[in-house]
Amino acid sequence: MYRIGVISDTHNVLREEVLDILKDCDYILHAGDIMQEDILDRLKALTQVIAVKGNNDQLDLDDEIFFSIGGFRFYMTHQIKEWQDTDFYIYGHSHRYECYQKEGIQYLNPGSCGRKRFSLPLTYALIDIDGDRYTITQMRL
Repeated sequence: MYRIGVISDTHNVLREEVLDILKDCDYILHAGDIMQEDILDRLKALTQVIAVKGNNDQLDLDDEIFFSIGGFRFYMTHQIKEWQDTDFYIYGHSHRYECYQKEGIQYLNPGSCGRKRFSLPLTYALIDIDGDRYTITQMRL
């Protein structure tokens, strides 16, 4: 079993209540707009981190990345782009939580658990993988 914390658009803000949940994860995925290396260092102190560069980042990160966890294929980028052949398509940018399936792909934008934007709620997500099954839980602050 794997527990994966999925966050995006933290914009230099790591809330303690989010860190308390993420510390129990096997992986943390950050879909960009991290802003400072210190944020990544704090996350890496908890567990393994996979991150991509957001449109506001000056960090030395890839714009997109493919990887596997628990037998599932993941693709992660900051701004949603063209279709990719994968199991999970993780993205950010809009600060708006989205979770849907299309053409056999699970799309997930965890929203933002950093700075509040407009009237959007602060959100992130947890993915629990158990064998060939998974569940996604939206977390709200």
